[in-house]
Amino acid sequence: MNDKKIVIAIDGHSSCGKSTMAKSLARLLGYIYIDSGAMYRAVTLYSLRKGWIPNGQPDIKKVIEGLNDIRITFRWDNETEKNTTFLNGENIEEEIRKLEVSQNVSPISTIAEVRHEMVKQQRENGKNKGIVMDGRDIGTVVFPDAELKIFMTASPETRAQRRFLELKEKGLEVNFDDILANVKERDEIDSTRKVSPLKKADDALVLDNSNLTREQQLEWTLEKVKERTKKHEG
Repeated sequence: MNDKKIVIAIDGHSSCGKSTMAKSLARLLGYIYIDSGAMYRAVTLYSLRKGWIPNGQPDIKKVIEGLNDIRITFRWDNETEKNTTFLNGENIEEEIRKLEVSQNVSPISTIAEVRHEMVKQQRENGKNKGIVMDGRDIGTVVFPDAELKIFMTASPETRAQRRFLELKEKGLEVNFDDILANVKERDEIDSTRKVSPLKKADDALVLDNSNLTREQQLEWTLEKVKERTKKHEG
């Protein structure tokens, strides 16, 4: 693979395997995977340490004021072969996965100023290229200038079937029709919400993986990375 690095933005519907694809790509290319969920967890951890979330309710004013002192970065760890999250230079990968952070991340991630700051830091992380990021608005809002934008999709039935099998494997009693209804409802909510709606960027390549294996998807994407890398050389 060429040394010239690019920014890869992956958007798409729920249950399309966006994160799996993004992480696999980052690993194969030696790129950094920007984990937006980890970023909100990092802000939550910082706020918990400062005592800004008493009784599960964040002190919004303090959290917003504290954003100036928060710097989140990502690095690849050769030992663990994992993407690692750093808060102000401290490795917090283990700590942000703990229950206390999980229980408090939702109210933090709904604060508009936090979301704006995270987008700013995501762009900052992407300045040196060599990054992969997935979500709902990466190619349209976060990295509108990304060299490669992929919009992943699959039929609602395919996605519902995947989720149905996943849940069955976990031993849960589930009804396919209920899951299908949920998938369609999520598509509607994602596409029509006011803040950062799910939208295909005009220059995004569509990857319909309804009938593709993970290996086939990865192969297709690596081919596109190769094409774009050559195109943006020099």
